[in-house]
Amino acid sequence: MTKKVMVLMGGFSSEREVSLQSGKSIATALKNKGYEVIIHDLKDTQKLIKALNTHKPDVVFNALHGNWGEDGTIPALLDLLQIPYTHSGMSASCIGMNKYLCKLIAEKANIKTAFGRKMTAKEFITIGATVARPFVVKPVSDGSSVGVFIVNNPEDIFKIRYNDPETELIVERYIPGQELTVMCYQGKAHVVTELKPKDGFYDYEHKYTSGETFHVLPANIPEDATKTCLAYAETMHNKLGCKTVSRCDFRYNPEDGVVFLEINTHPGMTALSLVPEQAKYIGVSYEDLCQNLVEEAACRILK
Repeated sequence: MTKKVMVLMGGFSSEREVSLQSGKSIATALKNKGYEVIIHDLKDTQKLIKALNTHKPDVVFNALHGNWGEDGTIPALLDLLQIPYTHSGMSASCIGMNKYLCKLIAEKANIKTAFGRKMTAKEFITIGATVARPFVVKPVSDGSSVGVFIVNNPEDIFKIRYNDPETELIVERYIPGQELTVMCYQGKAHVVTELKPKDGFYDYEHKYTSGETFHVLPANIPEDATKTCLAYAETMHNKLGCKTVSRCDFRYNPEDGVVFLEINTHPGMTALSLVPEQAKYIGVSYEDLCQNLVEEAACRILK
């Protein structure tokens, strides 16, 4: 019997457009694999629930990015509705989206992180000028480098704007060196990619604009650094209880070694995304990757 898969994309976050790109590619791949595919652009939660009741999908492919999609909200809803879904569950998604909690978990697992602290946007404007530069400012809960700033000069502080003064931020030491990323697939990390932006750092624009970032696969780093990246990625994947696929980002230089930045429990699936590229490197096609996510879909069983 053919499985019916709803590809859930779009959503309410700042990453809506990228989610739509991912969703369209996923839908095409799943159709090519013989699944019955329903596409749903999430704009209204009541319409989503109505669509789920009408179509009764066997699996929801969670192609949402950012808040609501990656932070555990959609997994929690699907758990309650008892509809299996792709990627990680509510707990892993919620923790993975929270960079501060991930930082604490990494440190407890003896994974090196950058020195820093959590504060509100209001606190940052008050004391930011006293923090030793260069440093990085990023929202505690957001994805795709949205709202990330590198502060090199005092005037940079006043260029930073957050709509809500109570927005939680992480302010941490800037780690110079190579930008690295590792996919963990079915509990195993295989290869490290280096990301080389044409200019600046690997921000939202460089991630999703063709030609703005060069991918070096495998990364040109010492063997011990490669092993550390792979071990760190597997540790974070398993500590959070991630399912099927996740991606961890790191910085590396000879003095600091490998430094963990964050984990993504719902990595992008666009033409420029890193997980499909690493999957292809280890012999897993884009279509097979999508199929495996569907076949391993699950939800928490209500007892």
